[in-house]
Amino acid sequence: MEKVDIALVTKKSIRGIFALVYRTFSIQVLGFAANVLLTIYLSPSIFGIFFVVSAAIAFLSYFSDIGLAAALIQKKEPITDEELKTTFTIQQALVISLVVVALLLSGKIGDFYHLDKEGIFLFQALIISFFLSSLKTIPSIILERNLNFEKLVIPQIVESLFFNVIVVVFAIAGFGVTSFTFAVLARGITGLIAIYLISPWRVRFGFSKKTASKLLSFGVPFQANSFLALIKDDLLIIYLGKVLPLAQVGYIGFAQKWAFAPLRLVMDNVIRITFPSFSRLQHDKNILGKALEKSIFAASFLIFPSLMGLVVLAPYFIHLIPKYIKWEPAILSLSFFAINAALSSISTPLTNALNAIGKIKITLYLMIFWTVATWIITPLAIMMFGFSGVSFASAFIALSVVFVVIIAKRFIKFAVFRILINPFLAAVFMGGIIYFISPLVVTNIPMLIFMIIFGAVLYFSTMFVLARNEILSDIKFIRENLRK
Repeated sequence: MEKVDIALVTKKSIRGIFALVYRTFSIQVLGFAANVLLTIYLSPSIFGIFFVVSAAIAFLSYFSDIGLAAALIQKKEPITDEELKTTFTIQQALVISLVVVALLLSGKIGDFYHLDKEGIFLFQALIISFFLSSLKTIPSIILERNLNFEKLVIPQIVESLFFNVIVVVFAIAGFGVTSFTFAVLARGITGLIAIYLISPWRVRFGFSKKTASKLLSFGVPFQANSFLALIKDDLLIIYLGKVLPLAQVGYIGFAQKWAFAPLRLVMDNVIRITFPSFSRLQHDKNILGKALEKSIFAASFLIFPSLMGLVVLAPYFIHLIPKYIKWEPAILSLSFFAINAALSSISTPLTNALNAIGKIKITLYLMIFWTVATWIITPLAIMMFGFSGVSFASAFIALSVVFVVIIAKRFIKFAVFRILINPFLAAVFMGGIIYFISPLVVTNIPMLIFMIIFGAVLYFSTMFVLARNEILSDIKFIRENLRK
């Protein structure tokens, strides 16, 4: 078994979180600016096309790995060259097969969704980008396995920079859907070059039946979990693209994107780090429990106030930004998706920890439940509430976080109420204050920015009053681990 240096894992994890959050925050700022411009220059129907076509490609991606990458990261023993070659060979065989089939069917898929030539070209560009992304798997595994998160984020920055700059430039120039086509190709090429410069790996093919069998024992259930997530989320979007007007799908995509933005900023980075970190700590459940508590607290500490501020101030964004009024129908959906995001910030670290200790079948059963519930409740909610029913269903199903907590406590000792109560109370207090003050003072963009800053100061001040000792202790702990 691989010998684990807990102090080194802790140090690398904390430094990795700060590096990822800091750099990803820069990406989010760029993405925010790009999204504002795109929602001005592009129509909801164009967003709907990109949203649906991207979901179709995401559907393919879940068949490209069968969980081998996760198996290598979770593995207790050191990984071998034979395992890397076997993983790469299996993945490329799957990817190339999917790419060929998808390209051959691109015309029929375009007819199914009534896409014009530009929409079909976008689909084909995303297929090519999907293939390029598959070539990055092994270098990424090596970096994650060694907890080198500071290097891992660099290709993401490069991809985001090229994608956002190119899509905005071409959108302003009037290229419509084609703006996304050029952007996804640029993102795929530059990301591939960047990852191999940072984590060089000589491409090699090979296959070992024994190695493949061992990796698949974890990988297949893991990928089955991911496949169900695909059916629950991305396949649902494809379904929505057929039963709802593309403009309404655009509203759903707009609301979901903004509501999940704080979740993506924080949780994507926390998950990227905690899965390999928890895997390294799986031999010591007490330390793992403490690490789990810290990850949940960090997520709720940042996500709860972000979502509260977003929901309260969203109507002012809609009415104060020129040409943004067209997104007003999405405000209700934004609120319900925000509830989903808040609860997901609790359930995601828990399922992540269960996967890390090898309880992959339990998370698979949970995903089966969520998938069935989504496909039963969402169509009913659409019938009752129209397109807003999609977000209502997602919020309702997210309440099942209670069951996730109960199950996780069977294997890992951790406290939930103590962790969440202070961020929750502080976020509610902040939200109530800015809700009553905003109608009186927010009359233009500068005052809206002032209210955002005021809300942040109010929240952090309240948190310091409620949890002063814990916050000071965490700051001291973080500073010690950030030192060279």
